[in-house]
Amino acid sequence: MNLILPYFLGFITAVIGISPPGLINMTAAKVNLKEGKRNAFWFVLGAVIIIFFQAYLAILFAQVIDIRPDIIILLREVGFGIFGALTVYFLVLAKAPKIKKAKIKKRSQKKRFFLGMLLSALNFFPIPYYVFVSITLSSYDLFSFDIGSIFIFVSGVVLGSALVFYFYVTFFQRIESKADYLLRNMNTIIGSITGLVAVGTLFNIVSYYLSK
Repeated sequence: MNLILPYFLGFITAVIGISPPGLINMTAAKVNLKEGKRNAFWFVLGAVIIIFFQAYLAILFAQVIDIRPDIIILLREVGFGIFGALTVYFLVLAKAPKIKKAKIKKRSQKKRFFLGMLLSALNFFPIPYYVFVSITLSSYDLFSFDIGSIFIFVSGVVLGSALVFYFYVTFFQRIESKADYLLRNMNTIIGSITGLVAVGTLFNIVSYYLSK
């Protein structure tokens, strides 16, 4: 059971984090439409390898932070400011994104593999995301920072990420209209999510200071 839980949690958090249409999963889908599944899966393989290292480094960083309550509360305060600002930006200031058709030329599998690695490396979201997730799970005694749990959790992240990418590659044509709808309303979706995170972070900050 101790082995299944971190694997399941890694899988679920990866699915939640990667499921919304984004640069990597949408590019994987477009590569499939233009060049076929083989090139798309090479692209996904490159992306997943980088996600493995990002998640692993994020949890190692979280392990250091977890033993310093003062750093945790400081990060929460900074996070509240950032998420609050993002909420105002996406809900009030940002313009609706324009949907453009991707133009993808024929490329070799090797180039698609490295493109997947490059786009994944340029995406910094997984690092703070898995830092936040692992610290939160640890605070509820659902995750421990021993090497076995870390490796199993990251393995779950890799599987969850690969499954979401596979879904986009395989079923994108069936969900393309819904994906376009999500893209048109992405500012509202992201703003709502950051708003909820900001409220939750503020609640944790207030609870911390009231408990002192």
